[in-house]
Amino acid sequence: MNIGFIGTGVMGSSMAAHIGESLFVYNRTKDKATQLINKGAVWCETPKAVVASADIVFTMLGYPDDVERIYLGEDGLITHGQSGQILVDCTTSSPELAMRLYEAGQTKGIEVLDAPVSGGDVGAKNGTLSVMVGGNESAFKQVKPLLERFGASISYFGPAGSGQHTKMANQIAIASNMLGVAESLYYAKSAGLDVEKVLETIAKGAAGSWSLSNLAPRMLKGDYGPGFYTHHFLKDMKIALSEAEKMKIKLPGLNLAYQLYDALSDELKQSTGTHIIYEKYTSH
Repeated sequence: MNIGFIGTGVMGSSMAAHIGESLFVYNRTKDKATQLINKGAVWCETPKAVVASADIVFTMLGYPDDVERIYLGEDGLITHGQSGQILVDCTTSSPELAMRLYEAGQTKGIEVLDAPVSGGDVGAKNGTLSVMVGGNESAFKQVKPLLERFGASISYFGPAGSGQHTKMANQIAIASNMLGVAESLYYAKSAGLDVEKVLETIAKGAAGSWSLSNLAPRMLKGDYGPGFYTHHFLKDMKIALSEAEKMKIKLPGLNLAYQLYDALSDELKQSTGTHIIYEKYTSH
C-alpha cells in the first residue's frame, strides 16, 4: 500500500515517520521533509503528485485555509483524487469545513475523514497520540491500523465533523487547564515555596494533568520551545468560540484564555509553545 503524507512540521514529521510504508511526502518547505526523504520517503513537488501516487493520504497542516487549499485547490487532493481513495485530515480545523470536504469527496467516490490528534510533539515522537475521528465508519476501519502506528488512543465519534468537535472539547479543557497550571506555579513561587517540590507533589494528586506533568517543568526551566505552537492554539480556541456561538452557549473560561493568549506579542505567538502563558504572570 502506498501512503501519502502532506505537512511535515513539528507534528507531521514524527507522525509520518511511524507509518513506515512506501511513503510519498509533500511540504510547503522541502527542508522540513529532509529526514523522511533520507529514510526513503519519496518527495513530491505538489499535493497533486501525492494523491496520484498514494492509496491513502494523511494531512497535518496549520490552518483551515491551508486545509481548504490542499484539498480543493488547483493542485488539490479531492480535485485530482480518484474513487476509492481515503484522505485523512489530522489538522485541527473547522467542523464545518470537515463536513464540506466530506461532501466534496463523496461526489467523486473519495472518503474524507477528519482525524485531529492530541498529545503534542512528545506524543507524536512516541507514537502515543490520541486520535479523534469523524466520517464514514467503514473508511475509519480501513485506516485504523495506520492510525495505531502513531496513536495510542483511537476513537471514532460519528459523521464528518465529529472528530473536529471532539478536538474542540479537548482544546477547551486544555485552555483553562493551562491557566490553572501557570497560576498554580506563580502562586507557589510568590509564597516562597520550593516550586519544583510543589509541582512534584500536586502532580500526584487530584490536580494532576498532562499539562502539569509535561509542560509545567518546561515553564520552570524557561524552556518555551514549541511542542504545540501558541498561534495554532489561538486558532483552535477561535474555532471553538465560533462553534460555541453557533450553539448559543457561553464558555467564559475559554474566552478568558483566548484573551490572555491573544494579548501576547506576535513574536511570542509565532515562536513559542502554549506554556509561554506562564510568562504572562512572572513578567509582571
